[in-house]
Amino acid sequence: MLFLRLGTTAFGGPAAHIALMEDEVVRRRRWLTREEFVDLLGAANLIPGPNSTELAIHIGHRRGGWAGLVVAGVCFILPAFLIVTGFAWAYARFGTLPDVGALLSGVKAVIIAVVLQALWGLSRTVVKTRLAAVVALCSVAAAFLGVNELVLLLLSGLGVLAWRAVEHRGAQGPSANSGVSPWALMLPLGAATSAVPFTQQGLFLFFLKVGSVLYGSGYVLLAFLRADLVERLGWLSEAQLLDAVAVGQVTPGPVFTTATFIGYVLGGMTGAVVATVGIFLPAFFFVALSGPLVPRLRASWAAGAFLDGVNVASLALMAVVTWQLGRAALVDAWTVGLAVVSAVLLLRFRVNSAWLVLGGGAVGWLVKSLSAG
Repeated sequence: MLFLRLGTTAFGGPAAHIALMEDEVVRRRRWLTREEFVDLLGAANLIPGPNSTELAIHIGHRRGGWAGLVVAGVCFILPAFLIVTGFAWAYARFGTLPDVGALLSGVKAVIIAVVLQALWGLSRTVVKTRLAAVVALCSVAAAFLGVNELVLLLLSGLGVLAWRAVEHRGAQGPSANSGVSPWALMLPLGAATSAVPFTQQGLFLFFLKVGSVLYGSGYVLLAFLRADLVERLGWLSEAQLLDAVAVGQVTPGPVFTTATFIGYVLGGMTGAVVATVGIFLPAFFFVALSGPLVPRLRASWAAGAFLDGVNVASLALMAVVTWQLGRAALVDAWTVGLAVVSAVLLLRFRVNSAWLVLGGGAVGWLVKSLSAG
C-alpha cells in the first residue's frame, strides 16, 4: 500500500520521490536505517534506468524478498501508468492537454521543503568525515559545471577508495564486479529498432533499449527520444514529443511514464502497455542482479569505501537538482511562504508529507482562483 500511495501522490521528479521514500521508510516506519537507505540509493544511481523506481524496487526486495521486489515496483509504477493513460486518451480524443499549472505550482513549493528535509537527514548520515565533506563539495561544483552524472559517481567512488587504500597501506583493491556485464548484453538491442514502419514489437524493443542504457534526468530522456522517435524513425512530431514529456513531468510517479503516453499515441492501449513494460523491465532486471550484492559490499572495506564515495556524490547530485527545482518553483511570495510553512510542519510537527503535497495542490488552485477573480 505504501508504494501504491507514493505512486499516486509523489509529484516532483526523482529527487522528490527519494525524499518521500526516506520520510516513509526511514523516519516513520523504520524499515531501514539511514545507512541502509543511502546504500540502496547509491546502488540505484550506479545502474541505468529510473533511479527512484529502482530505489522503490530495492526497498521492496530488502523488505519482502523477490515478491517484495515485484510488488513495490509495480505498485509505484501502476498509478502513474493509469493517470498518464487517462491523459493520453484525452489527448488523442481532444488534441490538447488539461491545464494543471495552478495545482502544480503549490505542489512544487511543498516538494522543495520535503526534499530539503530528506537532504538534511541523509547528509548527517553520509557526510561524517572531512574526506566526505571534500568529496561532497567537489561533487556539487562538478555537477554545476555539467560533469556527466555517471562519471561523477564513479570518480567519487574511486577517489574515496584510493584514499582508504592509502590508509590501509597496500590492502587489496576490490575484485571485478560482474554487475557491468548485463549492461553490455543489453546494448545490442538498439539495432532492433532500426525499422521505420511502426510496429508494437519495434516499440517494445526501442523502450527496452532506453530503459537499459539511459542515465540522467528527464532532459536526457527528451534528447534520447527526440533523436530516435522524431528524427530517425519519424514516429512522432516535435509537438507530440514535447506534450509527452510534459505529461511525464506533471503527473505523479516515475517520469519514465512518458513512454506510456507515447505508446498510447502510437498504438492505443496495447502500445501504452508495451512501451511501459519495455522501459521499466530493465529496472527490475538490474535491481534483481545488484540488490543481493549491496549487503556484501559492506563486508569489504574496499567495496564499502567505493560505495561511500558514490553515496556522497548521490546526495550532491540531489542537492544540485533541489537548487534547480527551487529556482523554478519558488517564484513569488506565496510559493516561498508555502515552502517555509511546509518545512515547519515537517520538521516541528512531523506532518505526513503526502497530506502536505495534497494541501499544496489545493493552495495553488485557491491562489490561482482568487487571482483570476
